[in-house]
Amino acid sequence: MSKTENKEKETKVTDEEEIKETEEVSEEVTGENAAEDTAEVSDGKEAEKDGEEAKEEIKVDPKDLEIADLKDKLLRNMAEFDNYRKRTAKERMELAPEITARNLTEFLPVMDNLERALAAECKDPDYKKGIEMIHESFTIALNNLGVETIESDGKTFDPSYHQAVQQVEDDTKEEGTIAATFQKGYKIGDKVLRFAMVAVVK
Repeated sequence: MSKTENKEKETKVTDEEEIKETEEVSEEVTGENAAEDTAEVSDGKEAEKDGEEAKEEIKVDPKDLEIADLKDKLLRNMAEFDNYRKRTAKERMELAPEITARNLTEFLPVMDNLERALAAECKDPDYKKGIEMIHESFTIALNNLGVETIESDGKTFDPSYHQAVQQVEDDTKEEGTIAATFQKGYKIGDKVLRFAMVAVVK
């Protein structure tokens, strides 16, 4: 065999090997592409399945919406009632002293009459004793309710507690001093139930 024939044979073998390698590479690439395509198809199906599941999850039962709405209304009503309860309790606390003062004021004339009865002459000692006991009980009841007598005789005139109905001259007392009390005054705390009616030294 000539050198030329040997060379041609070697070239042919080399070409066949290169073609074979190219085919193998092509098959590998094709396989990889096919695998990728399969994976993409699989991923697409899974995504579609997830989307359908998400749609199913998003779908809400109308009854659940109604329950949520009723619960919200209930909470709002409870909050409004609690605010109303607190507001009325505060109003009652603010009105209580005023109502108590108004009611107690109605009993003050009774005390005046008892004191007049004690000051009157009485020949029956038992009758006098009975009036004294009633007066004492009534005084204790008023004190238990927080009612106090406003001091007046010999005190300095205070327009916050005293009402001057007469001015008198008295050299033995300083000007502005209360010389006499015509009607006792009463208070509960800082609130005046009735001003003391007095005569003031001028």
